[in-house]
Amino acid sequence: MSEPSDEALLAGMAIGDERAAVVFVRRYQRRVYGLARSIVGDPRSAEDVAQDALVRVWRHAQVFDPRRGSAAVWVLAITRNLAIDAIRVRRPTPLDPAQFLTLGSLSEERLPEEAADASDRAPQIREALRALPVEQRRALVLATVYGLTASDVSEREGIPLGTAKTRIRAGLQKLRRALGAEVPLA
Repeated sequence: MSEPSDEALLAGMAIGDERAAVVFVRRYQRRVYGLARSIVGDPRSAEDVAQDALVRVWRHAQVFDPRRGSAAVWVLAITRNLAIDAIRVRRPTPLDPAQFLTLGSLSEERLPEEAADASDRAPQIREALRALPVEQRRALVLATVYGLTASDVSEREGIPLGTAKTRIRAGLQKLRRALGAEVPLA
């Protein structure tokens, strides 16, 4: 007897099949926890993130679309976004923008289908960010990912306010051109 596919399990979860959820959780719990642990670093926080991720998968199983990517990509994108949110909440000072790029996501928490789509674009976004001058990249990540104001970026980076605003705006404009997409201005 063969094991049910991830997609079949998610379909079962979408209609409330608890057995499908148990099988799915057992299949993914180590991967989800491992990813969360690699991002947040703390075992207790990683457990919280993993639990939240799997609960979110359960709640949003009905929106999973296998045409947009695999179940694994979808689940791990949800996990990654929650882990990064956990870092944002617990850190009094933001992670260095250069370190943030290694975490593999630039997205705010979204609906799961948007998270999966964003994970497909993450390599392009990271590449476009790496192409920016370091000063613009740092200012842009601090403003868009960590939600710092231009004034906060100015203070943190030790630069005039006008310079911080210019770096953020120039970085966003270059990202727009590089990605050929609408990137909202901060």
